[in-house]
Amino acid sequence: MPGTHEVTNQVPPLADYDVAADPALLEGLERADAGWAVAELHALGRLAGSEQAQEWGRLVNENEPVLRTHDRVGNRIDEVEFHPYWHELMDVAVSYGLHATPWRDSRPGAHAARAAKMYVWGQVDAGHTCPISMTYAAVPALRFNPELSERYEPLLAATEYDFGLREPSSKRGLIAGMSMTEKQGGSDVRANTTTARSLGDGSYVIVGHKWFTSAPMSDMFLTLAQAPGGLSCFLLPRVLPDGSRNGIRLQRLKDKLGNRSNASSEIEYDDAIGWLIGEEGRGVRTIIEMVNNTRLDCAVGSASGMRYGAVRAVHHARHRRAFGADLVDQPLMGNVLADLVVESEAATTVGMRLAAATDRPGDEQEQAFRRLGLAVTKYWVCKRGPSHAVEALECLGGNGYVEESGMPRLYREAPLMSIWEGSGNVAALDALRAMAKQPESVAAYFAEVEQAAGADTRLDDATGRLRKELSDLSDIEYRARRLVESMALVLQGSLLVRHGTPSVADAFCASRLGGDWGVAFGTLPSGVDTRGIIARAEV
Repeated sequence: MPGTHEVTNQVPPLADYDVAADPALLEGLERADAGWAVAELHALGRLAGSEQAQEWGRLVNENEPVLRTHDRVGNRIDEVEFHPYWHELMDVAVSYGLHATPWRDSRPGAHAARAAKMYVWGQVDAGHTCPISMTYAAVPALRFNPELSERYEPLLAATEYDFGLREPSSKRGLIAGMSMTEKQGGSDVRANTTTARSLGDGSYVIVGHKWFTSAPMSDMFLTLAQAPGGLSCFLLPRVLPDGSRNGIRLQRLKDKLGNRSNASSEIEYDDAIGWLIGEEGRGVRTIIEMVNNTRLDCAVGSASGMRYGAVRAVHHARHRRAFGADLVDQPLMGNVLADLVVESEAATTVGMRLAAATDRPGDEQEQAFRRLGLAVTKYWVCKRGPSHAVEALECLGGNGYVEESGMPRLYREAPLMSIWEGSGNVAALDALRAMAKQPESVAAYFAEVEQAAGADTRLDDATGRLRKELSDLSDIEYRARRLVESMALVLQGSLLVRHGTPSVADAFCASRLGGDWGVAFGTLPSGVDTRGIIARAEV
């Protein structure tokens, strides 16, 4: 019988490597005064790159959560069953402090270190990072109620993952979720119809329907409801202090494009009990503290996905031959790969810069910069994720189109970051709102950008064009996407010129700012050091 199944020219698996061996990430960590976290980050990176962890990620996505509304005799239980490896992933994330731990860590760069860990560990599975992110973001919002914060913050920041339906204060660690949007409003949370009626003792009865509640097995949720004083923020535990179940009914799980390992649900508040956070009528102001921190995670998550895709594209091209040469040595493929790496490093660099600003709450200029920089970065970096993912997938050809490669999961996941916490239009308009309400944020943005003034004429020219655009307020909402895109690119260019490797900075400025670029990836101008750039994504 002829040997028809001899396998040649196939790429070895990318396993047992250090995901944290990422120059742009490590350089950003050092600039954020978080060099003390490098050893732990590498330990997490080696685990993330292990065959075992990759198997965890695969199986939790192939064995999705299952909703159990009732037990076998008809009692309402409202439980979601997860694959056992989901809990392994959560345990690692919590034990490494990817959740709320930085809020109680006085070391410089604690938030930047945490962002770097999210970036690394999220490349195993993005789904479970959703409840991790919401737990992180819940703490500053919860602080609007000092009594609740004192009771629950130590447990939210604890490094023990304690899954199960129990009264929160009896657990070793807590996970928090968020429940804001409703079917009639979506991003327009002020259209919410969920109601809250005071019981006179600090607690409220909550009645309503929430269209998206991610991670419904969390221990507690921050939610918005209409109180007598207006739209307000409340904390709702799944189990009440007396040990009884709260009136939170899971109606169904969403059948999503991606993020399949994570359960996203539609819920009813059936006379649920909640406690007010902040003042009545100040719910949006209160919960925006949570939203801004999850927006940072959206940008970091998109950068993480880009790195995942770029590394796999380069790995494939390094080990695959076509038309008599290694793919990586073929000029056009080199152009594509280098372009993917440039986009990835630009996203990583700005994500780490914004994480560093989180570590400086007492610096007014840093916080003004973060307010505007985060809005423009959330828009642009998250918007670039899907196109980057599909180009990285295509580098693998037909192999990239099959599930075994891991690239289809990346492709399905990529659009979520742009939708979560405000889709493109919401993010762009939020940038306009920041500039109008906090003009000091514009000054802080340009103070950051102009630290690179004179270093690259293409960046200088782009900065000048941007100033001119900002001086024209006519039809500014119509132009919002274009304006915010320019702001994001100028910010990324400035950071790369100051901190990036010269070959990456030059390619970025020539293409993204100088206009010597096409529409698709792989259209960098001649003269770019593609080999040097590609080497930064080799593991």
